[in-house]
Amino acid sequence: MKWFLSLWAMPVALLGGWYGLSYYDMSFGFFMLTRDAHDLVFQIYGHILGIPPEDLPPLVARAIVFDSFLVLALMAFRRRRRIAAWWQARRQASEALASDESLSSAP
Repeated sequence: MKWFLSLWAMPVALLGGWYGLSYYDMSFGFFMLTRDAHDLVFQIYGHILGIPPEDLPPLVARAIVFDSFLVLALMAFRRRRRIAAWWQARRQASEALASDESLSSAP
């Protein structure tokens, strides 16, 4: 599971880092981090996909959010027994607390 998470998180972090640095033109001397490269990449992808380049960033963001929900759902499914045990223990503790409070407030 650690490998799966790292293989998911690394491209997301690299893409997010590149997008943020190139959008604000913080190049540090690298061409790929310039705003010109940013615009060129989105023009190329827009041309390949046949959509305007300004429509791509929201589509990529939605894809990352969707993939993140899939990864979190997979993690929750793999740990469902632990989550169910935690939920049941929490519920029993709150019921015990409620019954203790009702006993202490009785006249």
